[in-house]
Amino acid sequence: MNIIDTKLAGVKVLEPKVFGDHRGWFMETYSSLQFKEAGLDINFVQDNQSFSATKGTLRGLHYQLNPKAQTKLVRCTRGAIFDVAVDIRKESPTYGEWYGIELTAENKKQLLVPKGFAHAFMTLTEDAEVQYKVDEFYAPDCDRGIIWNDPVIGIEWPIEITPVLSKKDEQAPVLKNADNNFTVGE
Repeated sequence: MNIIDTKLAGVKVLEPKVFGDHRGWFMETYSSLQFKEAGLDINFVQDNQSFSATKGTLRGLHYQLNPKAQTKLVRCTRGAIFDVAVDIRKESPTYGEWYGIELTAENKKQLLVPKGFAHAFMTLTEDAEVQYKVDEFYAPDCDRGIIWNDPVIGIEWPIEITPVLSKKDEQAPVLKNADNNFTVGE
């Protein structure tokens, strides 16, 4: 597995090695040994899966406050998504900056989104399935969000469409007004 750094410290792209033959293919999607060798000591405790029927469905920007913050390892197992991490660590040199990547069932890439980053994705196809691991359980009292189109963050979503949003995501605040207890070094 290749683990590739991005412009945002801690956000990484994972490219699994795929072994194929006339029967199909095989790959490891996660290896605690390879993570530890790469200096990533993460104890994932839960796997989540979502299905979005409509192209242009947007989920996020989501995060959980400390002490229930989550690291996420995200992959798309059906269709395609544009996956985004936004640095929300106060005093970070990249505070408010974002990184986005297309994750597809075909390219098999994954995005590691550490604590201190908000996460979102937009479906680029109909019938998209996303699976992700988290290292902390869902905590409704710590669940927060930032509006998907905050002009200060300026995410360049790859398709120009009015996104399909949940009520919660429609009403999320901009970053400067969001409840946030992250700082650099946590």
